[in-house]
Amino acid sequence: MTDLLTHYRVCNICEAMCGLEIKHNGKNVVSIKPDKNDPFSQGHICPKAIALQDVHEDPDRLKRPVKKTTEGWKEISWKEAFDEIGSKIPDNKSKYGNDSVALYLGNPTVHNYGAMLFHDKLIKALNSKNLFSATSVDQLPHHFASNFMFGHSLLIPVPDIDRTDHMIIMGANPVASNGSMMSAAGVDKRLKSIQKRGGKVIVIDPRRTETAEMADEHHFIIPRTDVFLLLALLNVVVDKQLVKPRKNDPYLDGLKELEKVVAPYEPEKVASRVGISASTIEQLAVEFARAEKAVCYGRMGLSTQAHGGLCQWLINVMNIVTGHFDVEGGAMFTTPAVDLLMGKNSINDFARWKSRVRGLPEFKGELPVSVLAEEILQKGEGQIKCLITNAGNPVLSTPNGKQLDRALESLDFMVSIDIYINETTKHADIILPPATGLEVDHYDLVFNSLAVRNNAKYSPAMVSPDPDSRYDWQIFKELAKRISGRSSFLDCFINPVRLLDVALKIGPYGFLRNFSFLSAGLSVKTLMKSVHGIDLGPLKPQIRKILKTTDKRIKLAPKVFLGRMSEVSKEFELMPDKQKERQLLLIGRRHVRSNNSWMHNSARLMKGKNRCTLLMNAEDAKNSRVKENENVCVVSKVGEVVLPVEFSDEMMPGVVSMPHGYGHNREGINIPVAEAHSGVSINDLMDNQQVDNLTGNAAFSGQPVYVLPIARKEEN
Repeated sequence: MTDLLTHYRVCNICEAMCGLEIKHNGKNVVSIKPDKNDPFSQGHICPKAIALQDVHEDPDRLKRPVKKTTEGWKEISWKEAFDEIGSKIPDNKSKYGNDSVALYLGNPTVHNYGAMLFHDKLIKALNSKNLFSATSVDQLPHHFASNFMFGHSLLIPVPDIDRTDHMIIMGANPVASNGSMMSAAGVDKRLKSIQKRGGKVIVIDPRRTETAEMADEHHFIIPRTDVFLLLALLNVVVDKQLVKPRKNDPYLDGLKELEKVVAPYEPEKVASRVGISASTIEQLAVEFARAEKAVCYGRMGLSTQAHGGLCQWLINVMNIVTGHFDVEGGAMFTTPAVDLLMGKNSINDFARWKSRVRGLPEFKGELPVSVLAEEILQKGEGQIKCLITNAGNPVLSTPNGKQLDRALESLDFMVSIDIYINETTKHADIILPPATGLEVDHYDLVFNSLAVRNNAKYSPAMVSPDPDSRYDWQIFKELAKRISGRSSFLDCFINPVRLLDVALKIGPYGFLRNFSFLSAGLSVKTLMKSVHGIDLGPLKPQIRKILKTTDKRIKLAPKVFLGRMSEVSKEFELMPDKQKERQLLLIGRRHVRSNNSWMHNSARLMKGKNRCTLLMNAEDAKNSRVKENENVCVVSKVGEVVLPVEFSDEMMPGVVSMPHGYGHNREGINIPVAEAHSGVSINDLMDNQQVDNLTGNAAFSGQPVYVLPIARKEEN
């Protein structure tokens, strides 16, 4: 029997950066276990990591380019693929203009450092205003708030969860997600540690989530009203003179303006709007402000609503004005080994152009993905005729997926860089499958910048891909060359690992800043010697040093946010429209075995009971006349789906929940494992016209729906 080899790497499926110990025979995986010596994840992994084997050995995974023909998909050579793309896209640009070609970058792009380092080449070659990504599906409000408050869209504060004693979690379920915009492997253990040292964990969510189950307090909140609660919390802080920004006081602008903004939102006035009593609101604010170490954290539930940008701004404000910012146990900034803040950034990279049909503004060069379908379907100058997608499935992950499904069918030409034929890539004329997973070396550029503790780990590839394979960064380079007609002799020498090595050497722990006769600082070579990763220490106070605003001051009340408060004020003054009879508010949910639609081809992740169900409070079910475990029809303004219903007291009355990432039942794809639990897509119910007017982020959370028994639906 061949001796087994041991490979250590970081799991790159979600944001948690768990260390893995993989036993293999040089080709196939024998076992995947947690790396107990990884200083960051400390022996934690979730079920998704085990499924890396499924992707590596998946017979459905594409390994050669395929072309759509009248007889079906046909395997072609890389040269044939690049020749055709290099002809059709430039011809389209010449005929219809640069903006006739669009690019969509899916979520996995940021989990791959080669793609992150080289996708700009393709963007520059296209020279189109129609750039889209998964950012405007869920996290854009974080970047927006950081850009205007701190001067850089990547300067995002992270909860110092390991040293805090009081944590408020709003619209987030980190026990299931392993942390999002807060990379923290083993969140459940970290939360329990807060409680063990006498601290408190509070969850505010319309659903009693897995995180809420282990919290000290859970408070239901009516979906889409978080902005009012945050304003009320700040009202209490100001009214009771609990504002204490500590060392940040000399570096703050806008405190007086902020006090005026929060003045009308007294807890007594807000309580009925949010579904939380005035006394509870006051208690939450006072305890938070008086805690020695505290942090407020909000995620998907806050970002994906009509006032998502304002919510993320107000969370930053809450941490700052109570003195829980840039201090141990509060909201802090990382010092990653690769400094992503060194590049060009402009606080004014906003609304330089707008989408053609609806007039939504760009941010950092991207338009909101909610406009993608209409930009394809609406005829006229600037209409999108060609599309390139990378590692994304927007038919399932963006609002009004069926409309986008129809739109993609109408394109003149489409290219997808992906390893599967899925609900989106089935529309492509050519699919280019890159080497993936265990065939690729890995370094977390983005998530080390969002980690709850500074660390660095480089993972070489476990095995080499097939000789005829291409890495995604090679695909980007070749497409850029074919589309632009230009290349550089340096392209032959530049690759991701060389760029990473340079970035490490000029970074905070590299040669230029840390040279001594005993150490040359961090480099790829030093990381390769440390197979379990290197702990670079806890987060440190540093805001004065890293602020990117022109005058090096924190902008507590930027005009762009204050300008939107009139909308909030009008909405607050008017009594909310009464929900129509039996109308409910729909929210999403996440399961630890699922990461969007990525891993639904894994048999071991999909096994067990069907998780694509509608969670519903029993009283609401009674009012809607539905029975448990039967199929029900969920109807929204833009569509309807049928799925089983489960009664659950974890749901707030008036609120129902569906998971995201499902819906593998469309024609034109063949995913055998997914077929067993294909489910339905929550995004077939989501109205793409509903966005956060400030940032353009999709406003999924809290969309009104009806839940009808199948029999009654047929009667109607």
